[in-house]
Amino acid sequence: MPKLELEPNFSDADAFYAALADLHRDCSEAVSERINARLILLLANHIGDGQVLHEALRIAGEIRNDPA
Repeated sequence: MPKLELEPNFSDADAFYAALADLHRDCSEAVSERINARLILLLANHIGDGQVLHEALRIAGEIRNDPA
């Protein structure tokens, strides 16, 4: 049964973060939201496993209870 990988699993996370920040630079909030939505759907399609995706949604949704 596949599980969501929570340990670092890709090389050069800093480079990915920089590329992501560059992608959003000079974008309006609306365009940034559309980019994020498209990226999420592309990666979800790549993952493909519903159980893994639902686990990711559950974990991401835990932020609702975080009094940041």
